[in-house]
Amino acid sequence: MLGLRLFATRPFPRAYGIRRLHAQSGAAKEAYLEHLQGDHKGISVLKLNRPATRNALSVKLVQEIREALDDVRFSGDSRVLIVQSMVDGVFCAGADLKERVNMTPQQVSQFLHNLRQAFRDLETLPVPTIAVLDGTAVGGGLEMALACDMRVAGPQSKLGLVETRLAIIPGAGGTQRLPRLIGTSKAKELIYTASILNNKQALEYGIVNHALEQGSAYDKALEIAEKILPNGPIGVRLAKQAIDRGAHLDMDSGLEVEQSYYGQVIHTKDRLEGLQAFKEKRKPVYQGH
Repeated sequence: MLGLRLFATRPFPRAYGIRRLHAQSGAAKEAYLEHLQGDHKGISVLKLNRPATRNALSVKLVQEIREALDDVRFSGDSRVLIVQSMVDGVFCAGADLKERVNMTPQQVSQFLHNLRQAFRDLETLPVPTIAVLDGTAVGGGLEMALACDMRVAGPQSKLGLVETRLAIIPGAGGTQRLPRLIGTSKAKELIYTASILNNKQALEYGIVNHALEQGSAYDKALEIAEKILPNGPIGVRLAKQAIDRGAHLDMDSGLEVEQSYYGQVIHTKDRLEGLQAFKEKRKPVYQGH
């Protein structure tokens, strides 16, 4: 296949320039951004739309996810990112095994490298991220959700790292992110047994932040995003970095990380605006500087 021969000889192309991917121009894309407007301005939605394969992760889909994440990282339009599937009943069904069966071992290794980097791009975005799980998220689909800051599971969601059923292991961060999220022993049980959890079980394990009994997980994710928007964008961004950098350090080292990030907000105009607004008993107007 021509696409695979090209794939074997060079890395995926990426859009390092700023490029806007609007929903109305995204019909031919498998992953694209919608920048919400009005009261929701500042919220962006990364939409996954590959219905024929239940959003299975292909070379093309991974490339377009990375392009969309570049937009979020560099354009400055986004203060919160929601990741949502446009395919009913599924968030992401994992790797595209039909595509992978035609790959050489070298091509598989390169694909996994780019997939891991895509999820690392998602994990290290400077804005809060929320995964909307309104259906099945298994294998690489759950690994993508684990790379988000928060996860909301709808009533029909099914979650699991099921790779051992195929005699492989989670290869896009699952063996690292799941233990960090819920603890080593619980993660081992779920990965060894290839268990699939419903939303309530996922909440009990601590994999998701919210498990809805009815309605769409998107509505809950949007509610969370709306609560983030009024807060100082610099403060939110630096709080995320402080948490991520300090989470696995000892307490003294973690406090030093916190202090270093706090020092960056002291001289911002937003901090002064927050104090002035509190004094004047009004809502602050943050500008992000």
